[in-house]
This record gives sequence, C-alpha cells and structure tokens, in this order.
Amino acid sequence: MKFSYSKENLKPRAARLQRFLEILPGAWSWASLLGLIFLSIVFPFIAAILIVAFYLSWIMRVLYSTIFLVLSYLHMDMENKTDWKQRIEGIDHLDHYLRKVSTRKFGRHWRKWLSHQIHLHQLNELLDSQNMPPRSKDIYHVVLFPVIKEGRDILEPAIEAISRQNFPLKQMLVVFALEERASADVQEAVRDLEKKYKDNFLDCLVVAHPAVVPGEARVKGANVTCAARQAAAFFQSRQIPFENVIVSCFDADTVVSPHYFACLTYHFMVCPNRLRASFQPIPVYHNNIWNVPGFARVVETGSSFYQLIESTNPEKLVTFSSHSMSFKALVDVDYWPVDMISDDSAIFWKAYIHYDGQYFVVPMYVTLSMDVASADNWWETVKSVYKQKQRWAWGVENFPIVMRAFLKAKKIPLYDRLRLGFKLFEGHLSWATSGFILSIIGWMPIVFARREFSASVVYYNVPEIAHTIFTLSFLAIVVTIILSLSLLPKTKIRYRWLIKIGHAFEWLMVPVILVLFSALPALHAQTKLMLGRYLEFWVTDKHRK
Repeated sequence: MKFSYSKENLKPRAARLQRFLEILPGAWSWASLLGLIFLSIVFPFIAAILIVAFYLSWIMRVLYSTIFLVLSYLHMDMENKTDWKQRIEGIDHLDHYLRKVSTRKFGRHWRKWLSHQIHLHQLNELLDSQNMPPRSKDIYHVVLFPVIKEGRDILEPAIEAISRQNFPLKQMLVVFALEERASADVQEAVRDLEKKYKDNFLDCLVVAHPAVVPGEARVKGANVTCAARQAAAFFQSRQIPFENVIVSCFDADTVVSPHYFACLTYHFMVCPNRLRASFQPIPVYHNNIWNVPGFARVVETGSSFYQLIESTNPEKLVTFSSHSMSFKALVDVDYWPVDMISDDSAIFWKAYIHYDGQYFVVPMYVTLSMDVASADNWWETVKSVYKQKQRWAWGVENFPIVMRAFLKAKKIPLYDRLRLGFKLFEGHLSWATSGFILSIIGWMPIVFARREFSASVVYYNVPEIAHTIFTLSFLAIVVTIILSLSLLPKTKIRYRWLIKIGHAFEWLMVPVILVLFSALPALHAQTKLMLGRYLEFWVTDKHRK
C-alpha cells in the first residue's frame, strides 16, 4: 500500500483527521483522570466501583505479565550458552544437519533439550517453507551508529564489542552516522575510530549528515537514513544483493555480546519470511548501572522487563530502541521517517502498512547492553531520565498516522486493524493514567466519602480489596526483584552482596517511579501532542566513570 508515513504536506481533509487523532489520546487520558477525580468528590460510590474494577483488571494484568516475564527470562537464560555459529553452519547443509540433530540426546539437561526442540521445530518450518536462506558466507551485516555528541569513551566500547564477534568480521560493514553539527572533538574521535577499526571489517565508513536538509527535522531517523543510503550504494557497487544484507540500527552506546551477530544471522536464516521481518533483542542497561542513582536503575530495569514480557507475544511486538531488519525491506519502505522522533517504532509501522500487514517482529532471546540515562549530579540525572521517558512516550505520534493508514488499508484484515489500533491506543492511555490511579486517585473515594457512602458495604470493602490487590502486587515485585538481581552484571567492586541488597530495597520506590518517570512524562507527551506543541528531539546524556 502506498502511504506517506508523515504528518507533513497533507491535504486539508487528511490534515483535519490527523489533528483530531493527535488530540484524541491526550484528551482521553485527561478525561479519564479528571472524570475519576470529579466522581470521587461528587459521586464517591460510583468512583469506588470504577476504581475497584480498575484494580481487578490491573492485578490480572500484573499476574499475567509476571508469569510471562518468568517464562521469557527462562527462555533467555536457556539460550545463553547456545552455539549460534554452529547452528548457522548447519543450516548451510540443512538436509544432512536436520538428520543429525534429530537423533541428538540430552539426558537430564532439560534446558538443552528444550532449546533443541525449539531449534528442531524452526528447522522443520524452514524446510517445509521451501524458502531457503542464502548461505551464511553470503550474508552481510551493516551496523549503523548515529553520533552527535557521544565521545570516544561511549563509542569505542561499542565498536570493540563488534570486533570480538564470533561471526566473520569481513562480512560486516560499520557505519558512523555522524551529524555535521557535532563538535570538533566528537568528529575527531569518530575519524580516529574509523582509521583504527577500518581493516577489521568489510569496511568502516563515516557518513556526515548535513545540518539542514529541506523536508527533514533534526531527528535520528534523518541521520541514519542518510547513512543507510550510503550503505546501499556501497553494497550496490560490490553487487551484493540487498536480500543478503541485515541492517542493525544501534544507539551509540550499544554493546553486544560476542555471539550477538551469529544469533541474529541464525534468526534471519531460519525465518521463512525473513525479508519482511524485524529482529528485536532484549535491551538491558548495564554499561553504567553501578554508577547511577537507584531510581534510574529501577526505571531502566523495568524497561527491560517490559520488553521481555512483550517478546512472548510476537503478534503484537513492535520494534524498540536498537533493532535489526532486512536491508531489502528498509529500502522498499524508503528508510526511516525523517521527520519523526520515534523512529524505532515508526519503522515497524511504516513497513507493516507498506506490506499490507504482512510484516512482523521476531523476538530474539539475546541481550544487548546500553547506558542508563545519567548526568553530572543527582538532580540532572532526574531531569535526564524524565526527558528520556518523555521521548519514548512521544511514540504516541505514531497513533494518528497509523490510524489514518488503517482507514485506507483495505488489504489488511479488519480484525487486525482493530486489534492493533486498540492496542496502540490503550497502551498509551494506560501508560499515562495507571500510575496516577494506583498511587493517588484510587484512594480519593475514601477521603471524600459522604456519610451515606461511608455506611455502605462498598466503603468497607474497598480498602480490603485494595489491600488484597497490593499484597498480590507485592508478590509480583518480589519475583521482579529476584530476576533483576540475577540480571545484574558482574563487577569487581567490594561488598557486592551488600550493594545487591540495596538494589532490592530500591524497588520500594516503584509507586513514586510509576508516577514521576512513567505516567507523568507520558501524560506530558500526550498533552503536548494534543496542544500541537510538537516535541523536539533530545539526545540522552551518557556518562561513563
């Protein structure tokens, strides 16, 4: 389907629809919050019933999420020692390899057995599809690193991690997408890294993105699009088909494990419809996790857990942060939007609409590590984390564009349009309201209860229901704490076990964090969109000690 994935240069009727849909999420969120406050003061009985219903639905969602968080974590842990390189070499000789692995025994090693069963199922699906992948020696990777103010202390660990891959480095192209307006120090650092690592890979390029380009905003999508076009010319000049290339768009601080690209290559090869798929790893924020305030650790760990939960439902999974996709698909959809902040999720929706719904995300149970947003002091870190969450919440800008596309996309089944449209809308509504209802508004009917309400059964039951719900929530938090401690990277600091105990107690800040670093920035973003005060791109501060 031909559709311009942009809010710019619309015809009058489309512009009016776009503006209405921009207003809708913020208006609905404010109406929900103010409506509950009004009912709590004037009609506390009705408000209490609605809030109890919300509590019940919320605790069901928490329990559901906790179960799938544990399952997803176990899956990730299960694949931790998988030899991905051996697997991709096996796919090169699929018939022989399939006969070999079909007879493999594992005894009591249930994790290896389960991983093997998943692997065997994927191989059989690939064989049945008759859509064989290129041989592993013919698959290339292009890795894009957008750079504007990241110094060598941030960039070099990312490049060094790629140079340690157990995948042939001569099949990898590294591209620094350098903003022309970057400082002289940053530009010098990038040029030095290009010279140092150029011979390690197929090539290492620096692509300078002009400071002013007509039709573009100052966003990351414009920068990486410029770099990806240069990468396309590079592969064309060497007659390497785009169908054999996987593109990974990483934040400048992204550090991958040594088996990351072998794992990515495996998922690309084993996926029958690989040219219409994105590949989403699990982001963790471990690069500087020991050097940031406790609230920042909890916020970013929560983000990782959210991605773990989302990975269990690929039908609803949307690309987030650092991700990969077929280069052929990227070229087909004309690269990332050049006028949107939320490029990581926008590229999924752009491809989904372009391919009439025949596009999906493949979850990869492998992590990549990035920086926790930080600054020079505690208060600046608070502001930095808040701005980052507001920028993430600005993903709501996709809603009006996706809805306009869905109204025209007759080839996408109506059920899918309704399902995904509702998930997109409800997700942003819940993001902006749940924290306020749970931490503040939920208690207002009790505070403002009149005498006739205070004598009712509901009045006495609301605290009991709330107590039961929060007890169950506490159990979910205990599970979350255990998983968060198991994910923490190893360190040589003294008294590590005492510090881990401190990390566990940091999760007691969750009620405050839900409001200040989740609901508030989301509501702020929706309000700005509702008022037509569009957010400007802000680069997260990254500091290393």
